[in-house]
Amino acid sequence: MKINPEKQEITITDDQQDFLGITNKDKLSAASKRALQWDPNLGNEWFFDYAVSDLKGDLAYEEGVVRRDPSAMIKHDGKYYVWYSRSTGPTQGFAGDIEKDKVFPWDRCDIWYATSEDGITWKEEGLAVARGEKGAYDDRSVFTVEIMEHEGMYYLCYQTVKSPYNVRVKNQVGLAWSNSPNGPWTKSAEPILSPADNGIWKGEEDNRFMVEKKGDFDSHKVHDPCILPYKGKFYLYYKGEQMGEAITFGGRQIRHGVAIADNPKGPYVKSPYNPISNSGHEICVWPYNGGISSLITTDGPEKNTVQWSPDGINFEIKAVVKGAPHAIGLNRTADTEKEPTEILRWGLTHEYKTSDYQYIRRFTTWRIKEHKAKGEKGEE
Repeated sequence: MKINPEKQEITITDDQQDFLGITNKDKLSAASKRALQWDPNLGNEWFFDYAVSDLKGDLAYEEGVVRRDPSAMIKHDGKYYVWYSRSTGPTQGFAGDIEKDKVFPWDRCDIWYATSEDGITWKEEGLAVARGEKGAYDDRSVFTVEIMEHEGMYYLCYQTVKSPYNVRVKNQVGLAWSNSPNGPWTKSAEPILSPADNGIWKGEEDNRFMVEKKGDFDSHKVHDPCILPYKGKFYLYYKGEQMGEAITFGGRQIRHGVAIADNPKGPYVKSPYNPISNSGHEICVWPYNGGISSLITTDGPEKNTVQWSPDGINFEIKAVVKGAPHAIGLNRTADTEKEPTEILRWGLTHEYKTSDYQYIRRFTTWRIKEHKAKGEKGEE
């Protein structure tokens, strides 16, 4: 496809017209113009389906206990390690006594960890990072954790909430580090990432949709952090929630951003190109082919897509998938260069048993190499 910059005319080849089934080269719909921008050589190596199954041992479902948002897995001394949010008891919502009750399943959480020799049967090892003392930025909950191993050190980044947990509360991101995956962990005295401060609430009512000014895409919350070493720096990917969040294209107005640092402990500076996605929920990113891949799920007009960026900032859609597991914990021991989605072949996820209790499960994926009509015989 060629575009004349003066007349904005689009010229397409006979092969492009034939492949896309375009009726008339001179009368292009908006859909045909979008199709002409697709990569004609894009195959199905990014496309997959998935299934989930129960785990054994201490990560099997346990009544009264919430285990959710598993981190990526690393391997140390022959064992897989995973970290996760853990809390106990039912959820009361905002209708109860906020100072005493548990508002969400991820409220009043601490970060625990478990180990496994085979990725199926797990032993819960205990507490890794606890909530802070009263008055600290993380005194209410620490949750949705991710692990990074770099040059013999281990880093846990995670969400934090300070009491009281009201509707307008602003989540931040904390960091802990250790020279062993078994700890002990040293926590950052201050958050390493905070929401933008350019939104303005309207009135005093505890209502997150009432705003005078919405501000940046992350003016309310910064969520689901994940740090990747990349090109000699450290890229902190995160989900942003905006004050006065709207519904766009039938989904929540959720987008991703990135903040970059020269050192794992920061300071992290938000990219001026944020947001770097139009959709998404939990962060799921991995290195591939000199760039960064991202699985976009749940929210927004580009949900259920696999995307790739040559520079960690500018992402393009590589596949639209049927769906994906929630809150993926990737297997960081996988060979990420074998094929684009090799790291997704198995890992951890969480599922809701009830609205009060979630538990960690295992997922597996497989590439879909062929397509067939409904009822047609053939292998996928």
